[in-house]
Amino acid sequence: MSLQPTISDLVARARSDLRVGLPVALKASDHALVVMACETASDTRLGGLRALGPVVAAITGWRAETLKVRIYDGDIARIRMPADAGARWLCELADPACDLGAPLRGPFREEREGDASLHRLALVLAKSAQLLPAVAAVSVSQVPEGLTALPAEAAAEDLAGHAPMAAVATAQLPMELAEAGRLHIFRPDNAEIEHYAIEIGRPDRAQPVLARLHSACFTGDVLGSMKCDCGPQLRTALQEMGKAGEGVLLYLNQEGRGIGLANKMRAYALQDQGFDTVEANHRLGFEDDERDFRIGADLLKRMGFGAVRLMTNNPRKVEMMGEEGIEVVERVPLVTPTNRFNAHYLDVKRDKSGHLL
Repeated sequence: MSLQPTISDLVARARSDLRVGLPVALKASDHALVVMACETASDTRLGGLRALGPVVAAITGWRAETLKVRIYDGDIARIRMPADAGARWLCELADPACDLGAPLRGPFREEREGDASLHRLALVLAKSAQLLPAVAAVSVSQVPEGLTALPAEAAAEDLAGHAPMAAVATAQLPMELAEAGRLHIFRPDNAEIEHYAIEIGRPDRAQPVLARLHSACFTGDVLGSMKCDCGPQLRTALQEMGKAGEGVLLYLNQEGRGIGLANKMRAYALQDQGFDTVEANHRLGFEDDERDFRIGADLLKRMGFGAVRLMTNNPRKVEMMGEEGIEVVERVPLVTPTNRFNAHYLDVKRDKSGHLL
C-alpha cells in the first residue's frame, strides 16, 4: 500500500494552502501555473510570485462584466497585473465590497494570448476552497520546490467528480418535531465537510420515501433569519415527516447555495445595496447556484433508497435525482409563509431560478 497522497489528497492540500495565502502549482504537460488566491494574497508572497515572472490575474466572466473587463477567454478573463500594484489591488479586483468606493477601475490590460485552461482550473479550485473566484498566476517551466503541485488533468477530473461518502456514525435523536429520529453522519473521502441524514421512523426501503434535500443555512436554520425561507422549510419538512411517522431529511453542508457562509454574507451586503440574490452572486464571480445535489442522491443510495417523494419547490433537484438514478415518483410542494424581509428573495427564486412558488 502506497503512503503517497492521492490526487484527492493533493487537491485538499491545495485548498488549504490557498486559504492561508500559500501559492500552489497546476501542472500541464509542458508548463505549469503557479497561483495564489487574490483574497488571501500578501505583499510578501506576491513579491515571491513576481520573482517567477509576469503576474496575470484571472477572474470569472461574471466578475469581469461587473468590472467592465473585456472577456477573450469565453467564461473567464485574464488581466495583466500593473507593476506598481500590490496585494490590495488583487483584493479589490476580487471583492465587490470595494466596488462602490472605487467604481472607476482600470484601465485594465487584458491578456489575449496563450491557453487559459490552467487559469480556468485555478478558479474552480478557488471556488472549491470557498474563496472568492479570483487568482493571481505566473506561468513557469518548472514548479518551485515546496509548493503543492497538482497534475492539471487529474485535478480537473477530481474537482468535477463527486467524492464517495462513508457512513461514520449513527445514533438515536428524538426531536421536538419528530421524536422517532436517527442522525446519520457521512464523510467524503477527500477531506471536505461532512453531510448528514436525519431518518424519521423506519422507512421501507422498497417503497418511495418522503425525502427532503436541505442545504445548510446557518442564518435561517439556527438564527431564525427572516431574509430567506430556509428555517421554515426545514421545520415544516421535519414536522410533516413526524406526522407521517417516517421520512429522510438530507442536511447538505452547502451553505449559501454552495458558496460558503463568508461569501453568503458578502452577497447579503450586496443585497443591502439593492442587488437581488442572483445579481449579488454574479458580482462576487459565482454562478446563480453552485450546489451539487449529486451528494443527496449518493446518500439516499447508501441508505438503501431508490425512489422518493421529494419535498421541494426546485425542479433542478427533481431533474438531478433522476439523472443520478433516484426515481422521483412525486414532487411534494413545500410552501411556507412569506414576510416583508423575504418577499423579494422569493420572487427572485421564482422568476430567475425557476422555483415553483
